[in-house]
Amino acid sequence: MCHSVRTALAASNCCSIVLCCVLLLTLTLTVTVTAQHNQADETCETLPSEIHLIKEEYDELGRLYRTCNGDVTVNKCEGKCNSQVQPSVITATGFLKECYCCRESFLRERQLQLTHCYDPDGVRMTDHESATMEIRLKEPVDCKCFKCGEMVR
Repeated sequence: MCHSVRTALAASNCCSIVLCCVLLLTLTLTVTVTAQHNQADETCETLPSEIHLIKEEYDELGRLYRTCNGDVTVNKCEGKCNSQVQPSVITATGFLKECYCCRESFLRERQLQLTHCYDPDGVRMTDHESATMEIRLKEPVDCKCFKCGEMVR
């Protein structure tokens, strides 16, 4: 009886060791594959885009003073980033998700001029002081793939 118990315990320990080795190998492969983000098919880039801007200006009493608008060309980030989902024994869902998004890696501030300004009645303003409005906006200078959820500094 003792011999069969010892044999069963030895077989159980052997299975446990094999299971641990398989688990360790799976974890190692998961970490290795995750660390190697494939950039071959990514198309994340900075592209020019034309947008229509409208800016309202109010006086010190909170009344609308003028509305200015114009079409301007600004950069945007657009393209494809590689993401992957793979089986994993270390996550609750059983899958490890690595998602990447195309986002700005560096911004610059630009000054633009809106040249179509109107008073609250919709009459175009012609005096030099009110006919145009300077605005500032930030636009991407460079874009790249970031892991989703990461904050860009």
